[in-house]
Amino acid sequence: FLAFVIATLIISNRLQKSRIGRGWMAIREDEIAAKAMGINTRNMKLLAFGMGASFGGVSGAMFASFQSAITPESFNLMESVMIVAMVVLGGIGHLPGVILGAVLLSTLPEVLRYVAGPLQSMTDGRLDASILRQLFIALAMIIIMLVRPRGLWPSPEHGKSLATAPNAIDGSIQQHGSGIEAPSDEVPGGAARPMSINP
Repeated sequence: FLAFVIATLIISNRLQKSRIGRGWMAIREDEIAAKAMGINTRNMKLLAFGMGASFGGVSGAMFASFQSAITPESFNLMESVMIVAMVVLGGIGHLPGVILGAVLLSTLPEVLRYVAGPLQSMTDGRLDASILRQLFIALAMIIIMLVRPRGLWPSPEHGKSLATAPNAIDGSIQQHGSGIEAPSDEVPGGAARPMSINP
């Protein structure tokens, strides 16, 4: 199991830094611009679907062998929501961020188990502990998404902003342009000559 996890991380890292991974990121940001740059978006989407299905198939086979049984109840709606939440919470497009989100959301229910227990005893058992845990997880995710919209560990932004403070530009022009005279439309000696269209 550990060898499969390490191999998956290596393959995902290599894919992210390859031409295919950059094409996927370009399609994610702006599909029209990616198509204009010559990226075959249809083939890239099919490749992404195939790679995701491959990882999911191998993971499902290992899960079935580990559990010794598999039923439809093993993959309910809550499991799908948690998997998507791991990616969004950690940081979309950043492999270490996704790992961080998976670790946090895997350990958070166990930590909240100790918080929901005393609250259930305080209400004489009128509140279900599992519902309280789901409520706490939802509140924690909402707070984190409000504070960190791009995730806890987002991918680093490349490049620099071209925005420049307008005051700095104006001050530079005033400083360096104080001794420069504005060009004049008047011709030297032209005032003494009458205007004429004849040669």
